[in-house]
Amino acid sequence: MRRSFAIPLLAALVALSGCTGQRGQTLEDIPTPASIDALATAQVLTAVAPPEGFRDPINIPEVDANLQLLVGGHYRVHLEFEGVFSRTPRQTSAQADAEVWFNQAGGQRRVVVQTAGELLGREDNAFEAERLNGDSYLVQNGECLTQGVDATTAAGLRAGTLVGGITRGVPAGQRATVNSQDVYRYDFSTADLNLPSIRLADGGTVEATSGELWLSAEHNVVVRFYVNLNVTNAIIFDRALPVDGQVILRYDLDSINQTTNITIPNGC
Repeated sequence: MRRSFAIPLLAALVALSGCTGQRGQTLEDIPTPASIDALATAQVLTAVAPPEGFRDPINIPEVDANLQLLVGGHYRVHLEFEGVFSRTPRQTSAQADAEVWFNQAGGQRRVVVQTAGELLGREDNAFEAERLNGDSYLVQNGECLTQGVDATTAAGLRAGTLVGGITRGVPAGQRATVNSQDVYRYDFSTADLNLPSIRLADGGTVEATSGELWLSAEHNVVVRFYVNLNVTNAIIFDRALPVDGQVILRYDLDSINQTTNITIPNGC
């Protein structure tokens, strides 16, 4: 049987999803910006403090941490790059979108991924994967794969190994309703970021131009994580050539404790 999953883009996603711990740049690779502690402390004292247990700095290197505490849910992930190949004027781009539905009963998951952009391959690609009671299914280009590492890995694709998270965040003194959830905002610096989809080549840099993380104290889960980055000499998705440009990372948990009927995909 032809291995429809073994294309460069999806191989990169599979490699990322199989990682454990921090991948990509280390803190030593990133220039350390000014401390945000003083500003954040002043904001908390004069604005809205999160409840007890959430007022100290948080450490969430993967944004989907603690989702196993929920009955079920749904989240969206978006990664985008626009720029050039390093030391050349040649433009390139990449975009990957993923949706994940999960039910804790039976470890059920549904993953839908779409990708586009020359950096990730000459053709746009998409696949769908399901995990049902220990069995995994992968559908791509109308072909169903039910055995092997590809189906298992695709059905287990996670936000934490795509967009990462933060190793340190401090309360920003802001409370809001995001994705229908009561949430608190946490501030972080570039040095606090875990970015598994980005690896710096020699002399490479990454700088967060803006970012926000919103946490639900009631459920102890990240509801939104948005970051905009400028990168130079950076390797995106383990591609062969480094790039310079702008990276956009988005994560939205838009359904909490709601379950979806996950079934064997069409074609399997």
